[in-house]
Amino acid sequence: MDTKFINLTKENIDKEHICCAFSDKKCKDGYEAKKGWLRKEFDNGYIFRRIDERAKVFIEYGPAEKAWTPVNAPNYLNINCFWVSGQYKGKGYGKELLKYAIDDAVTQGKYGLVTITGTPKFHFMSDTKWLMKQGFEICDKLPSGFTLLVKRIKADAKTPEFRDSVLTGECPEKEGITVYYSNRCPFTEFHINQSLKETATKRNLPLKIIKLETMEQAQSSPTPATIFSLFHNGKFVTTDVSVCMDSRFDKIVKGAI
Repeated sequence: MDTKFINLTKENIDKEHICCAFSDKKCKDGYEAKKGWLRKEFDNGYIFRRIDERAKVFIEYGPAEKAWTPVNAPNYLNINCFWVSGQYKGKGYGKELLKYAIDDAVTQGKYGLVTITGTPKFHFMSDTKWLMKQGFEICDKLPSGFTLLVKRIKADAKTPEFRDSVLTGECPEKEGITVYYSNRCPFTEFHINQSLKETATKRNLPLKIIKLETMEQAQSSPTPATIFSLFHNGKFVTTDVSVCMDSRFDKIVKGAI
C-alpha cells in the first residue's frame, strides 16, 4: 500500500483536517471544539492517525486509563473512533490503521487493545463483526446493547470490563429526553444545541443536555457512548446523532421504545 498516512500533533493540527465535518459550515464551532479536545488529549498519549487525503479514513486511540469512556482496562490501549468511508472501503485501509495501533501497543508493552461497539451495529461506532474477524473477542456486554471488545497481546492479562455506572442501561433523569455528549465529535455541538432543542420544543418534551467536560465525568457516565447518547424517560435509546433532527426523531425514538 503506497498511500500516505499522517499523525496529527499539536504542531500540525491547525493546518490539518480531522476527517469529520471539515466541509460542514453549521458545525464549525464543533469542529474547532474537537480540535481543542485533541490538543489536550495529545498530552495524554492520544493518537489521531488518518489518510493524507480529504477523506474519512482514520483511527483514534490512547491509553485506556485516560480514555473518555467508563471502562476498566489498565495497561490497554483504547480505540475510540475508527472509520473508513465511501470509496476507501474494502481496500485494506482499516487493516493498515489497526495494524499501526497493534504495533504501537506492542512497542509500549501494553496488554492489548479494547474498544466499545454495539452488539448490533450502532451508529458512529465500529463494526463488531469486522473487528472480531481481526482477532478481537467479546469480554463484556450490557443489556443496553453495548459490547466491550478486546484484542489481547498478553494472554493472561486481566480482562477489561465496563464500569458500574453503565450496568443498568439507565440514566438518573427519568422524565423526557436526556442527552449526554462531549466534544469528541465535531457534529454534536450544533445538532444538540440547535436541532434537538428545536425538535424537543416542537413536541413539548422536557430536554436535559449534559455535556461531559472532563475525563472523570466521562469515565463515570451512565453510557459507554460518551460522544453522544440519547435517553428517553431514563432508558437508553440511541447513539445516532441524526435523532436530533425533526425529520428523524420520531422514527428513531419510537423504534427503540
